[in-house]
Amino acid sequence: MPLALLGEAIRVWASGHIDKTRALATGGPYAHTRNPLYLGSLLLGAGFSVAAASPWVALAVLVYFAAFYPAAMRGEAAFLASRFGEQYGAWARAVPLFLPRPLPAGPRATRFEWARVGRNREWRTALAVPAMLLILWIRSRLG
Repeated sequence: MPLALLGEAIRVWASGHIDKTRALATGGPYAHTRNPLYLGSLLLGAGFSVAAASPWVALAVLVYFAAFYPAAMRGEAAFLASRFGEQYGAWARAVPLFLPRPLPAGPRATRFEWARVGRNREWRTALAVPAMLLILWIRSRLG
């Protein structure tokens, strides 16, 4: 579960920096990767795959991410480039698309706000962690 909790922590951190379509998020985790929400989701999925101890769950998570996330990241990059122009270009040149850089880079203009976490409805994903724990616990009792 540490992997899943790390994934959710990254998602909360990212959600506290993003004002979707209104401003380019460049601070916090966005100074390490341009897609921290997707990175957090991948870690959540990996954590649950390990906890489920099922190659089928791992395969399903892998197929889902491989099928949907690359296209989503390309589409979002194109949108942000058209919306924020050179501000996005400078940030994109300094910060990798997905795999995080160890040291922050780029403008780092945004600051974390708990209110953003609520506006971005990250509570929905946060509820997935105890829900999956419950499902895995029930599965362990039935099997």
